[in-house]
Parts: sequence; structure tokens; C-alpha cells
Amino acid sequence: MKIRFYNARIMKLDTEDKSCPIIEGELHTDGSRISYIGGDSKDGRFDREIDCKGNLIIPGFKNAHTHSGMTFLRSYADDLPLQEWLFNQVFPREDKLTPEDVYALSKLAIMEYLSSGITANFDMYFFAESIAAAAKDTGFRTVLCGSVNGGPEKIQRVKDEFDRYNKYHELVSYKIGFHAEYTTSIDLMKEIAALSRELKAPVYTHNSETEKEVAECLERHGMSPTALFEKLGMLEYGGGGFHCVYMDDNDLDIYKRHGLWAVTNPGSNTKLASGIAPIWEMQKRGINLAIGTDGPASNNCLDMFREMFLVTGLQKLKEKNAAACDALNVLLMAVKGGALAMGLDDCDCLAEGKKADLVLIDLYQPNMQPINNIAKNLVYSGSKSNVKLTMVDGRILYENGEYFIGEKAEDVYRKANVIAERLR
Repeated sequence: MKIRFYNARIMKLDTEDKSCPIIEGELHTDGSRISYIGGDSKDGRFDREIDCKGNLIIPGFKNAHTHSGMTFLRSYADDLPLQEWLFNQVFPREDKLTPEDVYALSKLAIMEYLSSGITANFDMYFFAESIAAAAKDTGFRTVLCGSVNGGPEKIQRVKDEFDRYNKYHELVSYKIGFHAEYTTSIDLMKEIAALSRELKAPVYTHNSETEKEVAECLERHGMSPTALFEKLGMLEYGGGGFHCVYMDDNDLDIYKRHGLWAVTNPGSNTKLASGIAPIWEMQKRGINLAIGTDGPASNNCLDMFREMFLVTGLQKLKEKNAAACDALNVLLMAVKGGALAMGLDDCDCLAEGKKADLVLIDLYQPNMQPINNIAKNLVYSGSKSNVKLTMVDGRILYENGEYFIGEKAEDVYRKANVIAERLR
């Protein structure tokens, strides 16, 4: 389809200009790509023309760490420390999941991503085939992250998934990953490191989420998880870690040296009382940063607006410095940072030839007025209620409260509730 957006404010985020300049004009899409951005109207035949009425078009947010299938555990096992929550509540119930469950539950998460202006996610969960099928069938963009744990025999699964899901569909791709140091044998980590070097591919994992995790790794290996990954040769082709809360100076030096991505998850870390990641210090060191919600069992909300506010707000508290972690940097983390962390170089900004992954923001609501600084408004006062439209790959999947994902919303809700009841 060819779609024309006109009478729009457009924040392209195509440069590192922290003022986040805005142009007034039009944006056109042709199939999956942006075909025109400019201040002048252009003649042409369009399948649809949308009057934006002065509202704002931005690149879609990228949710750089998720466990979509965990929607069945939303608000089920709350108010518990991470280790008790994970081992006593989450893992036993996840053992009962079926591929059909994860397919249905992933669709529910995708709906929430869309209503929050999220156009892609980096999903680490069971049954990769189900996650990929849910993305393809709804039209959503998903990067799968390997989630293996246990012994070295699991390496064949990583190889098979890498080959399959990097050829599966244009909306689906795959990165090498494993659950965490504390659930993965040293032999499997060595195999993952070797595969990374063979494929020249980055590696991603949960990293240094809690003090307990780091302390136990020090007991086992005499070094932090980050230092262990480097020693094993796992970081030669980049990648990154999710959470990255308890990082010492050496860990931060390793992240900078290898160009790794630290994906912060402030909502989850706050709810589980895991701690506050040193994002301000990472920024000062020039470490690559992105934002993720984590899963709907530990957050419980898949809302990038809330995550952006928490990123900057928690840093100000941690540093006792109201200037820490400027909102404009946080906005770039949520859009461009996430895209680059996930390998979505064609989705990092709005520009001609880039993928048409975009969001229309309603500026004419009380929380966005007056219009003093739109970019900072998005971070400090923006809400998913401001999301009017979300487009992925040139297709409108969400508009004015309606979902266009190939299935009725009420059917998705019904299936999710049936699964949750069974697993309770």
C-alpha cells in the first residue's frame, strides 16, 4: 500500500542532534518503506491519505528485552524477591506451557506493544517457532534471542534456530543468546563462544541483574559474569546484556571495549527490588544503551513511556543530580538504541528508504500541552494514551484503539484467560 501522512509534525531522529529537530510536512510510505519526508506536498496516487492535524510522527519504540509469552503470569506472583519469584513461582508454571500457549500469549503481548508505540521487540522465551509465527501472523517485527541453558548438548538447538529464524520471514530475525551465567554450564558457554566466533555473530544474555547473581559467579569462577564472558571469548563480535545492574569498573571497561549493548529494564528492576543500573555512568563512558520492559510477569506493564520516565527518574535519584540522564538521550535509547542493539539498522530513524515502522502521537491531549518541548514531553509526561496509530513494515496494526492483527482482540483475551486458568 501507498499511504500519505500530511499536516504532520515529524521527528526523524536521524542524527545525533540532541535537540531532536521537528519538521512540518508530509511522510509517504510505499510498501514496507518510507518513500518521502518533506515540507512540500507531493502529487501521487495513494491507497490512503491521513490528515495528522498537527500531530507528531516518530520512529517506533524498540523494546530491547522481552519475554512475551509470560503474559499468563501478569499479576500472579507479585511482591516477591527475584530468586524466589523465578524459581518457586515462574519456572514451575513455565514447565507446563505448550507451543500453542506461547503463540496465543505472544499475540496478547504484541497488542500491548502496539498500543504503547512499540514496533519491534527482542524476545527471549521458549518455543521459538510459536513466537516467530505470532510475529508473522500479526505483522509485528520480532528479533528472537536464544534462551538456552543447561549443558553443552543444547548448542545444536542454537545452531538450528540461528539458521532457521534468520531465513524465516522478513519480520523475524535471530541473535545468539542464552538465559544467564547461573543457569548455564561452563561447557555450554564455551560452545556458545565458539559458535559466535564461527558465525562472527553477537551474543546476548541476562547479566548482573542481582547482587546474589554476581556474588555466586565470583564464588564459582573468581570473576564477574561480564569478565567470565570476555575470558571465554564470547564478546569478540559484540552483543550485550540485559539488566546490567551490578557492574564494576572492569565490567564497564569491557562493555566499552567490545562495543556491547547494556539494555536497562528499570520497571522490572524496581518491582523486584533488584537495584538501579548505573546508566548515567555508562552514558558518561560512551557505552551503548537501549531500553526493555522485561516480561509481563516482572514488570507487569509493557509500556515504553513508563520505562523512559523510570530510566531518567531513577538515575536522578541514584546520582542525587537532577541533571543526570537527560530525557533527550533517553528518547534516543528507546528508539535508535534499541534498533541498533537488535540489529535493525533499517528501523532506527525516519528517513527515505528506511523501513516504515512509525507511530503517530496525539499532541492534543492535556498531558502534551502546552507545546514547549515535544521530545521532553514524550519522556516526562507522555503516555500510551497518546498513541493514535502504530505502523510496522508499512502496515497499520493499531489505530484509535483498534487492532489489525488478523484476529479479534476479544478472541486473544479469551484464549489468554483460558491458558492462565489452566496453569494456575
